[in-house]
Amino acid sequence: MLQKNTIDFLKSLKKNNNKPWFDENRKKYESSKADFEILVQSIINSLTKIDEQYSLLKPKDCMFRINRDVRFSKDKSPYKTNFGAGFTIGGKKSNLAGYYLHIEPGNVFIGGGLWMPDADSLKKIRQEIDYNFSNFKDILSEKKFVASFEGLSTENKLVNAPKGYETENIALEYLKLKSYTASMHIADEIVFNKNFEKKISEQMILLTPFIEFINRAIID
Repeated sequence: MLQKNTIDFLKSLKKNNNKPWFDENRKKYESSKADFEILVQSIINSLTKIDEQYSLLKPKDCMFRINRDVRFSKDKSPYKTNFGAGFTIGGKKSNLAGYYLHIEPGNVFIGGGLWMPDADSLKKIRQEIDYNFSNFKDILSEKKFVASFEGLSTENKLVNAPKGYETENIALEYLKLKSYTASMHIADEIVFNKNFEKKISEQMILLTPFIEFINRAIID
């Protein structure tokens, strides 16, 4: 489980999102980051039981920087107000689908899949869904999956059928997607539960067939 000080740091950062405050509280940041790193390593250990390739990951391969890229954003706040980590074979810069953990006061969630894949990967995923829609639909209809996750994200979904697909295609609503991700929110108080690591690992594992389907499409 995470320490309360880690969440308290993120709450304070949200109220004081500026470099002078951050510099004054750098020790608290380093302590919170180290706490999150322990959680990340625990999840790596759990995922390794699914696929030994995850054992090659180090926490630094998964954890995202707290600094924001503000070059093209109207919001010039220098820091993210969350700790985030992606668990993907090959590291967070891999083009494969993987798992994601987001720790932010009031917005704790886990997820998995592939957000905004490149054009070639997106084409392959759509083709795999078209060819094996029955298998894809079974994965998304599995009882535990449905009970835990909020369906697939429809962010940036196309209005019309993608090029090469007919409007009568039974998989059309999934073929219109530009991201293939699913997520579930977790109440803040669960973060401090001694079984927190076990709970999120178990929920992430439910995403495995979905993630493997996407990766099979990209790799094959």
